[in-house]
Amino acid sequence: MTSTSTTTAPAGAIHPDATRAASGLVDIPLVGGPLTIRGAVWIEPTERGIFPRRYLPPAAHRFVDEFMRATMSQSAGIRIAFRTAARQIELRVLSTRLADFVDAPPTMATYDICANGEVVSTASSDIGTRLVLVDRNLSAVVAGGEAILNFALDGQEREYELWLPYADEVELRGFRADAPVLASSAPSRPRWVHHGSSISHGYVASRTTRTWPTMVAQASDLELVNLSYAGNAMLDQSTARTIRDTPAAVISVKLGINVVNGDVMRLRAFRSAVHGFLDTIRDGHPDTPLLVISPVCCPPVETTPGPTVRTGSGDTAWFESAGSVDDVAAGKLSLQVIRRELADIVAHRFRHDPHIGYLDGSDLYGTSDNLRQPMPDNLHPADDVNELIAERFAAAAFGANGWTPRSSL
Repeated sequence: MTSTSTTTAPAGAIHPDATRAASGLVDIPLVGGPLTIRGAVWIEPTERGIFPRRYLPPAAHRFVDEFMRATMSQSAGIRIAFRTAARQIELRVLSTRLADFVDAPPTMATYDICANGEVVSTASSDIGTRLVLVDRNLSAVVAGGEAILNFALDGQEREYELWLPYADEVELRGFRADAPVLASSAPSRPRWVHHGSSISHGYVASRTTRTWPTMVAQASDLELVNLSYAGNAMLDQSTARTIRDTPAAVISVKLGINVVNGDVMRLRAFRSAVHGFLDTIRDGHPDTPLLVISPVCCPPVETTPGPTVRTGSGDTAWFESAGSVDDVAAGKLSLQVIRRELADIVAHRFRHDPHIGYLDGSDLYGTSDNLRQPMPDNLHPADDVNELIAERFAAAAFGANGWTPRSSL
């Protein structure tokens, strides 16, 4: 089964006729040709195409459940770079997305083509396989077919990046264009490797280009590798090793919220796990600027420990804490405890590691911000909050007076 997506394009662009034979389109090889896959740390070949991966192969043997595998396989920050004067681009994919239940209505996945950091063409599709999970493990697979994404461009030769949807695992199966496609000739940019939770992964932004790490990377002219895994920023050693073994000019790690969400640690274990996570990163990046970021405001668990529980689904989803504030005295973790501990850990390490820094997440989005711009599900930022976080982070981390100015990278 195949489906042609809806397509939008800038004014004056020639829209492709989705029903006609694409005889004017020429196949472009996914590997070994002019296309560059950015934002992935490994390319896995398949019988029909390739999977761009955000984890290194050894991590695949250390997935603790299907939810970890699924979210780490999603395409946050992955894009295809190329140069062309084409008016039409066609991308063929087989995508896999999580669903709340077997009969859940399909949701649209959005693909954006950007030039100079601006979206110039968009295509969407609701075709693909759906995974239904119960208690983080696989319950059902609803098989789906290929989708064909059609993009309209204006025919001017430019550098482009085609961003994949952050919530989909995407097998790339074909790329075609109606004009020659050249390798990107854009100057190389400093590589920024970022790790975080669903808030950095992208949930519930409208598309990848509206997630805060993507906006920061485009505003600061950085090469983003987004190693953020929704629900799975748990200080796993497999993640630390992926960061350790991935080339980077600058690294940031946003830690703590998933540990509280899942109620998976007490204070004693958290302290040791953070040190071990940072030690592993430093094994591969002893002098690379490393910024530790604590959680942004999350009302359910600011002073109350997790676990967080969800009611409803889709647009009606809402998160609250099932913990008790009295449990903090017994070593359970709230976000206030997490922020205090991360600040202390970084201050301790800074004595021997002058390249490490700390950023309080509540400076990016705090309680007063939440009152003015609440999160739609009480946990994840929509586009407006992503934009706010991006603006503040870009200034605090990479601005002229920031922790590591962009000009120094």
